[in-house]
Amino acid sequence: MRGLVVSLIVLLALVVPVQSYFIAIDANEEKCFFERVTQGTKMGLMFEVAEGGFLDIDVKITSPDHKEIYKGERESSGKYTFAADMDGSYTYCFSNKMSTMTPKMVLFTMDVAAPGAANPADPNAPSDADGQKLEEMIKELSNALTSVKHEQEYMEVRERVHRGINENTNSRVVIWALFEAIVLVLMTAGQVFYLKRFFEVRRVV
Repeated sequence: MRGLVVSLIVLLALVVPVQSYFIAIDANEEKCFFERVTQGTKMGLMFEVAEGGFLDIDVKITSPDHKEIYKGERESSGKYTFAADMDGSYTYCFSNKMSTMTPKMVLFTMDVAAPGAANPADPNAPSDADGQKLEEMIKELSNALTSVKHEQEYMEVRERVHRGINENTNSRVVIWALFEAIVLVLMTAGQVFYLKRFFEVRRVV
């Protein structure tokens, strides 16, 4: 039992930290973020453009030696996972330089999973199959919870984007309907006035 408790404590200490951000990027602007990690650390970037223009953004991830790990242009959303091949600061940038007027709102999360460390030796902790199964179950549960959290965040962003599109479309439909109604009233009034004047002229003649 003590071995199971030790495994639980170690696994809880290694829970994947999730950093979520919601940022605004002005037109012709680039914003970069840094993550200092050690070799072997697993990192995962997930992002989605929530508002602005055509909902696109340029993304770039570089290593401490300034080599490009990932580069995407005009992407609306994406997910990229990689393992750090050296110690140092990894940079991930979001660029809106393709836009000259429209700012963008971007939601992104960076998952950082520290490289697995061996459990400290404990002479009183039995290394049985139950302990290993429990460790695997906890790891799977942690990964599942993280995935659910990400999906909830992105579903919220998608719902906001779609709601904005629907509201914008409804507003345009209402404006167009009002414009058509005004044009119809003006045309009707013009025709009545023209016919009335036409008959008045004929009477005079």
